[in-house]
Amino acid sequence: MERKIVYNVRAVCQDQVIDPAVVWINNGYIEKIEAGCPPLEQVQDFGLIDGKGMLLIPGMIDVHIHGANGYDMMDGTEQSVQQVSKACAASGCTSFLATSVSSTIEDLMAMIRSVKRVMGREEGALIAGLHLEGPYLNLKRKGMQNEKYLRHPDMDEIKKIYREAGDWIKMVTIAPELPGGTELIDFLQEHGTVVAVAHSDATYEEAKLAFTRGASHVTHCFNGMRPIHHRDPGLIVAAFEEEHVSLQAIVDNVHLHPAIVRMMHRVKGAHRMVLITDALQAMGLGDGIYTFGGHQVEVRGGIARLKDGTLASSTITMNKALQLTVELGISLTDAVRMAATTPADILGNSHTGRIAPGCQADLVLLDDNFDVQWTMIQGRMIPLS
Repeated sequence: MERKIVYNVRAVCQDQVIDPAVVWINNGYIEKIEAGCPPLEQVQDFGLIDGKGMLLIPGMIDVHIHGANGYDMMDGTEQSVQQVSKACAASGCTSFLATSVSSTIEDLMAMIRSVKRVMGREEGALIAGLHLEGPYLNLKRKGMQNEKYLRHPDMDEIKKIYREAGDWIKMVTIAPELPGGTELIDFLQEHGTVVAVAHSDATYEEAKLAFTRGASHVTHCFNGMRPIHHRDPGLIVAAFEEEHVSLQAIVDNVHLHPAIVRMMHRVKGAHRMVLITDALQAMGLGDGIYTFGGHQVEVRGGIARLKDGTLASSTITMNKALQLTVELGISLTDAVRMAATTPADILGNSHTGRIAPGCQADLVLLDDNFDVQWTMIQGRMIPLS
């Protein structure tokens, strides 16, 4: 039985920051959290970890990431999945959804199989499941999705995908207005999958129907969808009106204006807003030319675009997205909730995404610049290089 005490930290625990805090860890789980310093007479059997007054947050959860460190999840190799796992851990993310892009059924199946082979032996962040972004998306709002692979919902195909992936598919992004969209929502609901909407030209009425039917999430909100117009409010306003619908936000000062991020937060609150990276393989490498989704993508100044200027995912990391969110004026406790607790809740994982007794000891220590000092997963320190 492995016991640890993390002390001398500013711990973000739900809606408060305990400073200084002591976090007691027993066999991979948080036993208790106390204010002050550890009582030395009680800690002989515990390994002591001095946080040096830095910020301790729950491990962040990225529900939308495509690649990192030069590797793409769609490569269909175990190495690519492991590299993303390690890159996530290095940026303070302790679990993630391996996310696809629209592709052939053969390439999607290869991606699913590679992820399944890595599950249970991740070298960094844990795989919480799969997020299928497409291929049932609207050509009109394709963004960087490759139009060669976009298609209408095909129930025989989706059933084949589920036979391969099983319950590991946790989220599917669709355009619900496409023919067969309603039937697809019903199928996904029956399998306990989070139904997300994006790359969609859905009207307000079509989106309302989808949300009534069971869709509950908006992928990279405002991006890849019909924009708000005062006579044509579209799916964004429909999502704002539905209490149960949560929103993803790419906070990188590129995909969303700061005022839009603050508005999303005011409308939805931290309990219905999720920070994501939507990162491609350039995350962790920087500027250059990459291949993503069958396209050539140029990253310049940290911004990824197709040749025609279309934004093509991001290069932001979760720790820097957290920093930017706080710098935009959102409280630290709310920002951490959006990066850790809310995504855990959306995935139905009550034992992760928070620093609380009985929860998994997934912890991240950040300095004043939000740089990761160490990442702990299930009570175990993870190498960051």
